[in-house]
Amino acid sequence: MTGRLAGKVALITGAARGIGRAEAVRFSAEGADVIALDVCGPVDTVVVPAATPADLEETARMVRANGRNIVTGIVDVRDPERLQEATDSAVAELGGLDIVCATAGITSRGMATELSEAAWQTMLDVNLTGVWRTCKVAVPHLIRRGSGSVVLVSSIAGLRGLVGVAHYTAAKHGVVGLMRSLAHDLAPYGIRANSVHPTNVDTPMIQNDAVASAFRPDLDRPPSREEFAQAARTMNMLDIPWVDPVDVANASLFLASDEARYITAATLPVDAGATQR
Repeated sequence: MTGRLAGKVALITGAARGIGRAEAVRFSAEGADVIALDVCGPVDTVVVPAATPADLEETARMVRANGRNIVTGIVDVRDPERLQEATDSAVAELGGLDIVCATAGITSRGMATELSEAAWQTMLDVNLTGVWRTCKVAVPHLIRRGSGSVVLVSSIAGLRGLVGVAHYTAAKHGVVGLMRSLAHDLAPYGIRANSVHPTNVDTPMIQNDAVASAFRPDLDRPPSREEFAQAARTMNMLDIPWVDPVDVANASLFLASDEARYITAATLPVDAGATQR
């Protein structure tokens, strides 16, 4: 712990588990108080097991164990009124806002011309419009602060095409466009905007039968973790199947900190070389 975010307040969506939880824990270890939001429930068209209120409470416990304050909220980023209310209330309680991490996201699969209307729309509503809504409610607080950092969690799918996830890829590319425009819009206020682009991350979003089976269509059963890893390794330049959530949190921490004070409009891969393979 070096206090890289001492005195800061960070809002993180998707904070109940995975990357969002890792950001909350990592940021609090560096001195930040946290606003942790998550839907904590199922999303239509998504078969990945959902986060729960207990998951969000565990995130809160871990942040408090680092000696920092946390305000949690069960919020769907598709609900602008609730998102606004939860954000404003938490910012008032913690005394301001300095960092926004739009991390909430979903995954589902389907070939581009075979996706249902619902699967397409839900993906964009959460993974793109939800990111925009998060920025819309949170950025005015940064403007009032007179500085700040916006970190949007995209994906390698925001920098290259992937098979069987056209809706996910379109949404994540859209996040990059949003980030670049935000960087222009917010520069006059001393606010930076950047995006982070992970390869597969060892979280419940990929560690489930639905996603693992898509990597191993040669098997007539869900693959074991090692069988999944064998296929996942082929995506990356480095000989690893996936990165850990803390690897993405560390990149987010850097972009949120004063160490990145002159970095804006950047796309930062945490991808083990996947975008260059």
